[in-house]
Amino acid sequence: MSFRNYKEKIDEGDTVILHLSSNLYALEVRPEIKNRKGDMIENVYQTPYGALKVKSLIGTDYGSRVDLPKGWCHVLQPNPELWSLTLPHRTQIIYTPDISMILMQLDLVPGSFVVEAGTGSGSLTHALIRRVRPHGHVYTFDFHEHRTNVARDEFKEHGLEDFVTIQHRDVLADGFGSDLNGKVDAVFLDLPRPWEGIPHAITAFKQQGGRFCSFSPCIEQVQRTCLTLQELGFQDISTMEVLQSELKVSSRKVAVRDLSFVRHKSSESPVEEKPNSEKSYTVAAWPTSTTGHTGYLTVATLPPAFITKKSPNNIEIQNDLTTNCEAMAVDTAA
Repeated sequence: MSFRNYKEKIDEGDTVILHLSSNLYALEVRPEIKNRKGDMIENVYQTPYGALKVKSLIGTDYGSRVDLPKGWCHVLQPNPELWSLTLPHRTQIIYTPDISMILMQLDLVPGSFVVEAGTGSGSLTHALIRRVRPHGHVYTFDFHEHRTNVARDEFKEHGLEDFVTIQHRDVLADGFGSDLNGKVDAVFLDLPRPWEGIPHAITAFKQQGGRFCSFSPCIEQVQRTCLTLQELGFQDISTMEVLQSELKVSSRKVAVRDLSFVRHKSSESPVEEKPNSEKSYTVAAWPTSTTGHTGYLTVATLPPAFITKKSPNNIEIQNDLTTNCEAMAVDTAA
């Protein structure tokens, strides 16, 4: 339950983050685990600095130092940022630089209702939950049944089941379900063909409209998505790429020449030139290489319903999702 609220002490069943040197490891605090034969044995976690008896963590303060046979580690309370760096990968995940931009562009606040299509490994889902709780809710969908079941168990173990609803569903074909019609503030799509999910997003938005965002690795996907957004009456359409550059701060010594002798240059007894001195400066240097491409974020705003129906293209939100989706596919193909 360590994800649900900030705590001082570690309890049995918590997920903790072990910080060893520059490495991070996620660990579930269980005194005993099953071995390959199905027998319960003492839970001993092997680290580069020796074995850690997991039951010794119960009652320990978060952030404290834990001694190991060949060194020590620090035990940290998990958050979405640390979890993104340590979670078991079931799919390629979205990392903190893109997640922070997604949360800002979707205009999410506590109490917002947001749809996520493409649960994957749950990296973004944890960040969405933290942003909209305690009165908001995240509805997340994945077309892969096994990933859906694993993610559902994971949310329950982390104590987040009250803030998220996960379903096994092909949203491109079946939409988000009639229960969400006109109820959500924002929609995020991480799917191979996001343009096919835009009509379903329109149906799910509240009457006052909402924010849309999609994550696509290829520019061809972005082009079709932007075309569909424009045709369906969205405004403020933009695409961005988040590239993180970390400046390295260091201290450098710079030679400083003493030019006082220049003042007496024309005198009969010139002053001898003094040797150079050094002065230390704190400087920031750009990295020699930058992080590579992750994906493009396409964001847009759906205006309130009465504005959308009066758009130049005279586009109205259709109740029949299948008809709308087919019509959109024909238009984009043309």
